[in-house]
Amino acid sequence: MPSSESSLPEVARIARDLIRFDTTNHGGGRAEGEREAAEYVGAYLSGLGLEPEFYEPIPRRTNVCARVPGRNRDKPALVLHGHLDVVPAVAADWSVDPFAGEIRDGMLWGRGAVDMKDMDAMILTAVGDILRAGEQPERDLIVTFFADEENGGVEGSALVVQNRAHWFDGATEAISEVGGYSIDAAGRRAYLLQVGEKALVWIRLVAHGRAAHGSSHHHDNAVTALAEGVAALGRTAWPIELTDTTREMVDRLATLTGADPVDPDAVAQTTGKAAGFLRSTLRTTTNPTGLTAGYKHNVIPDRAEALIDVRALPGTEELVLAEIRRIVGPDVDVEIVHADIGLEVPFTGDLVDAMVGALGRHDPGVPVVPYLMGGGTDNKALATLGIAGYGFAPLRLPAGLDFTGMFHGVDERVPIDALVFGQAVLADLLRTY
Repeated sequence: MPSSESSLPEVARIARDLIRFDTTNHGGGRAEGEREAAEYVGAYLSGLGLEPEFYEPIPRRTNVCARVPGRNRDKPALVLHGHLDVVPAVAADWSVDPFAGEIRDGMLWGRGAVDMKDMDAMILTAVGDILRAGEQPERDLIVTFFADEENGGVEGSALVVQNRAHWFDGATEAISEVGGYSIDAAGRRAYLLQVGEKALVWIRLVAHGRAAHGSSHHHDNAVTALAEGVAALGRTAWPIELTDTTREMVDRLATLTGADPVDPDAVAQTTGKAAGFLRSTLRTTTNPTGLTAGYKHNVIPDRAEALIDVRALPGTEELVLAEIRRIVGPDVDVEIVHADIGLEVPFTGDLVDAMVGALGRHDPGVPVVPYLMGGGTDNKALATLGIAGYGFAPLRLPAGLDFTGMFHGVDERVPIDALVFGQAVLADLLRTY
């Protein structure tokens, strides 16, 4: 794939430019900030004749929005949204500079190539295709780019819907990331359309003990109590519980692959590199992600903490928290750091039909399968305004690419031809829906 500036497709150039803005979000309010990336996006939107608005409730945490008038103003508006922040990247672990936007082997590499500066670029260029042709989308589009999604949207979409709710006047549906991409299911290509998200519950486990000298005979050790609770929770095998979405996903994949739908894990396993991603959607997950204790080798601390990333099936949050408290035992406190709702919308309706139809026009005969995402998006914030959110970042991917494994992983990369495909599918959708 040629990579000179003149031959690089616009969608790849914009994604590359966005990757080169270091918008790392460390969480907890520690972030490089999205301001320069938001200004870049705003300038692009202005170049299309739109009037972007900026909202920066916290210094450098910048959100941007523009409304595109549609042909039929009587139809509800559609929100197209992305986020501009990315999770941290340790350069020493990567094959390339994670913020260089390098093009190699027909792919664009860098932090955000998968999550989600690829989709940001696809949104911009799809809207650009329509407006530069002198056309209008079928309905009003509300094009929005949020800050702080990688921290649960606390300093981004949550504040936007609270203080700039008028941006979304007239909208009933939204499209964003982590759906619409292809997987290989037992040698057959299929597309996953995201129609739900598990609930996000970030908790802190806290154990208390008695401080003492490191050489003492000591049983009231906070680190020991915490370690036992963390190990018990981290090794818990949560049972499979199918929702409406995952039941339909399992049935459709089983029909496609010939797997036995009685064993949902086995069905998910037929999707190869995507299997781990899909298996997480079938059950609650509780993964330890951080430990903090002590300040000197020979001092037993009186407090120890652990961070746990809990993803519960929609509607089961309180039951899951009660079970976590039972698992870790009475000597470990469970504190909620951040919690957000789970979502699930039907795999039916005009927008679903339109997304499936757009994919079918560009990749005929390939089935589309609904799924419940294990992570979360800014669709959760928009849901508080009554807006139903879907994941539809259409990418036709090579069968051997571990695309789902690159979310928050090392050596993120996306094929340039997949970006071009996604731009075309999105523009088709926006012209017709």
